Amino acid sequence: MTAPNAQHSAPEPHFDGTPVHLRLLALSPELAAEVTTRLLDRLPAYHALPPEQLRGEITRQVERAIRAFADVMRTGRPPGEDELARIRESSARRADEGVPLESVVGAYHLGAQLCAARLLTAAAPADLPDIATAQDRLLGYLHAVSCEVAAGYVQERQAALGDEQVARQALLSRLLEGGDPHTAADRAGVRLPARYVVLSLAIGPHPDESRPGVNRSVAARRKLRRLRAELERRNPDGVPLAALAADGGTVLLPAAPFERDALTALVERLARACGAPLIAAATTAPPAAVADAVRLAAEIRQLGRGPGLYLLDDVLLEYQLSRPGPARDALAALLAPLTGRPELLDTLRAFLTCGLDRRRTAAHLLVHPNTVDYRLRRTADLTGLDTTRGPDLLTLHAALTAHDTVL
Repeated sequence: MTAPNAQHSAPEPHFDGTPVHLRLLALSPELAAEVTTRLLDRLPAYHALPPEQLRGEITRQVERAIRAFADVMRTGRPPGEDELARIRESSARRADEGVPLESVVGAYHLGAQLCAARLLTAAAPADLPDIATAQDRLLGYLHAVSCEVAAGYVQERQAALGDEQVARQALLSRLLEGGDPHTAADRAGVRLPARYVVLSLAIGPHPDESRPGVNRSVAARRKLRRLRAELERRNPDGVPLAALAADGGTVLLPAAPFERDALTALVERLARACGAPLIAAATTAPPAAVADAVRLAAEIRQLGRGPGLYLLDDVLLEYQLSRPGPARDALAALLAPLTGRPELLDTLRAFLTCGLDRRRTAAHLLVHPNTVDYRLRRTADLTGLDTTRGPDLLTLHAALTAHDTVL
């Protein structure tokens, strides 16, 4: 490809003795009509625009682009700043109208292709050097135009997305505060569902977050970005609202069925997407009751033992035992002798979580099964509650729940 300064210094290409830019200007009305027609045939996104806009603004933009292309052919220089500014503005309007970026860029490429095809019909074998010059100037034109189209489009979308994000966060804040969300929903352009599924998430670390030489914050952001993308991809019926950090948060899912199998599958997909273990709790509520539902979901999640989905039915006993009162405090006090012995508390907690299986407990704690036996005996010595006795086992379970809740 010829360097830009060589393009500028080369004489204007001629086909069959006629300057190319004059041929383009002569063909401009006919080419503008043809390009507009072909836009509709090849780029269906333009069908969504109003007919008067196609006949007016779009046709004028095509005619202007042809004249700018002719000037590039004449001078060998890229379009001037005024023309580039018009291209950015036009691209921003297409972004606001929802025309895909590939269609906007494709329109310019299609127009340049049709212009080049009409010009080449007049070229003779002796015009080969001029064809090469015209080709270089065509590529330079497309390069300059594509950059401006992308810049205008992306700038508009960033501004629009920023406004949308602010409005959605305002709606989420209103829902979490417990006020009337309808005004905030109208501003966000969101139709409130009859009910929200409320998810409270605890997100574990991704392996990359502890890998030597890897930026931990970058790995955490990537984890969170993948989780957000999966949430949006799996909820085509409505926009999920989320307040999430690297270690978890709250998600409101509109128009989602409150079915255990569907919610379990969703949590599993989210865990796979972000590559980290998830503890999730779910409940459901109408928009006006979301604030209370968020608090309930967070309490359910805190009672969960290990990754997976938890509903209130899964932790009814633990939930009731965690309610404030003298009985809870008395239960928590039963484990006071274990204060300062976190290994004993962790072993008791793991033993209960692993279904009283000492080998699974040992594998979970990465210790020998004999170590598990020793720690459970020490717990019995200190508290007087033995995991081998049925009544004591129930008391230990309740005491541990109360202890963890008080903490």
